[in-house]
Amino acid sequence: MKVCIVSDSHDRADVLAQAVHAARQRGAEAVIHCGDLIGAQSLKPALEAGLPMHLIHGNNVGDTQALHRLSRTSGGQVQYHGPDARIELCGRRVFVVHYDDYGYAMACTGDWDLVCCGHSHRAEVRRVEAVRGGSSWLVNPGTVAGLAAPRTWVLGDLATMRFEVHELAAQAGVGASA
Repeated sequence: MKVCIVSDSHDRADVLAQAVHAARQRGAEAVIHCGDLIGAQSLKPALEAGLPMHLIHGNNVGDTQALHRLSRTSGGQVQYHGPDARIELCGRRVFVVHYDDYGYAMACTGDWDLVCCGHSHRAEVRRVEAVRGGSSWLVNPGTVAGLAAPRTWVLGDLATMRFEVHELAAQAGVGASA
């Protein structure tokens, strides 16, 4: 199963939709948003891709009531988890949190196959050694909004645990990426 991992869209519906549509074209079957989404309305263009979305809110919380409402009325397409998420996808244990330091700490536990985080606006994919042996993947997709950084997102393959950072082109249309 391939997943689109995004973060820090900061109410930028256009670039969020570009990343989600590009990921769908590359075989993504779900979206993980690592926070700082802000408003539920910024999801609407991305939802047109038809992929289920797992969302948390981050430190720029926005309208949590609208996110809860959208989650309840989306027919299962949107799952709003609040400040963090513990989900299973493709048999993988996935933890999602906004803060990168919290994400690193959760990866160090070794309790998760994959920890997704955001906040720093810096894309990073790395394997973290766990304190009790073993390791977890830590994926920070950067900022899809491109705030003081490139507009990035990650395509992850949960079957192979491979992750690729993608950058949106400066003048890309929906579904295009560089």
